[in-house]
Amino acid sequence: MNLAAIPSPTQSVWHLGPLPLRAYAVCIILGIVAACVVTEYRMRARGAPKSLVLDLAVWAVPAGIIGARIYHVITSPEAYFGADGDPVRALYIWEGGLGVWGSVLGGAVGAWIACRRLGIPLSFVAACLAPGLPLAQGIGRLGNWFNNELYGGATTLPWGLKVYEFDTASGKAVETATGEPSVLGTYHPAFLYELVWDFGVALLVWQLDKRFRFGKGKAFAVYVMAYCVGRFWIELMRTDPANHILGMRLNNWTAIVVFLGALIYFLRVKGPQEYLRVDEDGTITVIPAPGSPASAETGTGPEAAIETATDTDTDDDAEVADEPDDEPDGVDLSKEPDESGDEPDTGDSEPAQSRPGT
Repeated sequence: MNLAAIPSPTQSVWHLGPLPLRAYAVCIILGIVAACVVTEYRMRARGAPKSLVLDLAVWAVPAGIIGARIYHVITSPEAYFGADGDPVRALYIWEGGLGVWGSVLGGAVGAWIACRRLGIPLSFVAACLAPGLPLAQGIGRLGNWFNNELYGGATTLPWGLKVYEFDTASGKAVETATGEPSVLGTYHPAFLYELVWDFGVALLVWQLDKRFRFGKGKAFAVYVMAYCVGRFWIELMRTDPANHILGMRLNNWTAIVVFLGALIYFLRVKGPQEYLRVDEDGTITVIPAPGSPASAETGTGPEAAIETATDTDTDDDAEVADEPDDEPDGVDLSKEPDESGDEPDTGDSEPAQSRPGT
């Protein structure tokens, strides 16, 4: 027995009266909250109105969960439609089984609907969401730990995961005749590898977007490519049942296809980073990021404001230069005062002390 192995929980559901509190659902909710917080912060920094992320989440989150479950059921149909399957259990989302690819696709459809209603581009939302989504995925992976699932091959490494025979329906580890949880063995913690990778992807996307100021949602493409790389090698470690094509798990092929699609998008799509401007009447307008060449060309950035101010100052100087001199024409200043000490008559009845130069 590996004494240094990481222990797994023996329970994943607690009952608060008639209400079951499931760790898997809690982890997913915490991940969604984290993604919303990050996305809201990035949106506000780019000119979006307060709480815009909530208007998007009410569409994207349910669609993402539905898409995730549909993908899992389609790619692993035996447990639900096989000889010993139960189709009704396809609705038991709390027992685990959410496909990331379906989640992203379903969430994108929901976000697209919300963007159409709000009048903002989906690329703006995707760019702001890019670091938050892998953060949510990493937090959600803790649910797999509670369910004693998503592990790799057997190992004797110190960070091996002790896995119990688990009944996800009851949310408890199966017990032996002595009342002890039944241990399956010690395995690679694939869920933990993906958790660490997801957090690394979130940090990578955040730093690269901060450095290069990706436009047109290209930050999201960076997230997709980085996630696919990690998911590919982690998927090779998994030992849970899955459909295979040409000797490789279906999710590996999906990772390859999605990576190539994101790479093509990243290389072909051009454009400045997008910001939002909210007018007094509540109208939302998409503008180029301040400081970008497109911002100066369209007159929406600080460079344009400086140029406008300079032009205004130049015009004012020209007007001042064209103004007539206050000194009246035809005055002979070399003429001496008369004997009474009065100034020469200039034809101006204004008192002398009020004239310029006196």
